[in-house]
Amino acid sequence: TALDKLVADLKSKGLRVKVDDRDYMRNGAKYFEWERKGVPLRIELGPRDVKNDVCIFKYRAGPNSDDKQSVSLSEVGTVAYDGLEVLQQNLLDAATERLEEGITTDASYEEMKVALESDEASSYPGVGLYLVPWKCDAVNEDKIKEECKGTIRCYPLKENEAGMAEGKKCFYSGEDATHMALFGRAF
Repeated sequence: TALDKLVADLKSKGLRVKVDDRDYMRNGAKYFEWERKGVPLRIELGPRDVKNDVCIFKYRAGPNSDDKQSVSLSEVGTVAYDGLEVLQQNLLDAATERLEEGITTDASYEEMKVALESDEASSYPGVGLYLVPWKCDAVNEDKIKEECKGTIRCYPLKENEAGMAEGKKCFYSGEDATHMALFGRAF
């Protein structure tokens, strides 16, 4: 059948497939259930679609998420794989951009403290991460956590491999920095 060929084509491209053939449930309820679960691509295949040798693609996110796309049954695997790759890249690019826009570099401890102390999780107005030179010291880290609830979120590999901390002073203690650290506040 057309459905079996469609499923086989998608699986041959390494894609996971779940056929929702529950006929006791309305389409809208099924669509909502799968979208809520985070399924990135819904493929619709009805009797008219089979007759026309097409199926309907509906992406959950990305530039084409508002539109349904008619795809030839002979091209389903390739189009789905390529579309999901583009979707993944778009999501990664957007997340990377948001992360880069959300990092303040070369802030003083006082600047970070004021920003983090005035921070409200529900209405945060600006950047929330601070990439700063840091000398590893558990006592100072605890003091910062007490004073402004800021904690080290990570030691970014790229910045530490590039030697960004060399020749810099710790933004808290003023001693020679050993790392670049990303400080922020967990909510």
